[in-house]
Amino acid sequence: MFPEGKAVGPAVPGFLAVDSGGSGLRVAVGAFDGAPPAEGRSGRPVRTGERGIDPAHLLAEVLPLARALAAEAGVDALTTAVVGAAGFATLGDALRAELPDALAGELGVGVVGLAADAVTAYIGALGPRPGAVLAAGTGLIAIGTDLTGWRRADGWGHLLGDCGGGAWIGRAGLEAALRAYDGRADGSAPLLERAQERFGSPPELPGLVYPRPDRAAVLASFAPEVAACAPRDAVATGILRTAARHMAESVAAVCPASGSPEVACTGGLLKLGEPLLTFLEEELARQVPHARQVTAQGDPLHGGVRLAAALAAGDAVWPGDPRLLCVTDVRKRAT
Repeated sequence: MFPEGKAVGPAVPGFLAVDSGGSGLRVAVGAFDGAPPAEGRSGRPVRTGERGIDPAHLLAEVLPLARALAAEAGVDALTTAVVGAAGFATLGDALRAELPDALAGELGVGVVGLAADAVTAYIGALGPRPGAVLAAGTGLIAIGTDLTGWRRADGWGHLLGDCGGGAWIGRAGLEAALRAYDGRADGSAPLLERAQERFGSPPELPGLVYPRPDRAAVLASFAPEVAACAPRDAVATGILRTAARHMAESVAAVCPASGSPEVACTGGLLKLGEPLLTFLEEELARQVPHARQVTAQGDPLHGGVRLAAALAAGDAVWPGDPRLLCVTDVRKRAT
């Protein structure tokens, strides 16, 4: 149970927020007093297998960070936990079945919110307002709500979708590099040069990528190279333009059609900067002209923190959904 060796005096309650993605996970622990939470990270992505996202592996990654950060933040009792996980909508059955009780048993948590990382991205970016959020990192998903229900688009993983995300851009860039190596049309010599610098001899590339459990992250690691080549390479520019179109298509599929929705973008892929963002702004204006583009208030981890605070206060307004946002009061279930 948590905590061990409590100091004498009133217990300081707090929250745990987790953002688990294709490139690892981030954790925040804080008290409900408005002070900035303590944050940490692990660079190891949570495993997926036949049962989907592995709850035991997620717990093994989270627990040491949670305990260390609780001590850093001066939190004695974690009462609320929120986990936002990439792939939760389609691969989250084991998490839903096992994680609430596991967190209660290990940390004493009473209320557990499990969400798709797109939901925590939405809450972090727009809060309690209707609209759509594009979460673009290693993968890509768009989610929208009118605050009565959720709609999602893409987020099907790097083999079946995530069109326009980091792995998609990186894979397209490596394909263009290999086309140049073969002497085929639509190849890119600048991207071939970057691929050789990063991965070595092109014939070795399949062996470096295909067997990796973190294949999506490896592919996404090449996306910055595509952005770096774009100012002087038409093929790289075309990849980013197509990625922006895919992104906006996903936003258009989920954005509320009426009212005055807002659209925000979040995620590490935005760090590619102007070569991508200019195209994305143009595509959003073309495909969702009725929506107002706004700057995201925060990222998915901030969304997890915001949701945890709202659950603890009993004033969460975001709709529940069996696949996207599940809240479990472990205390009630245990009685």
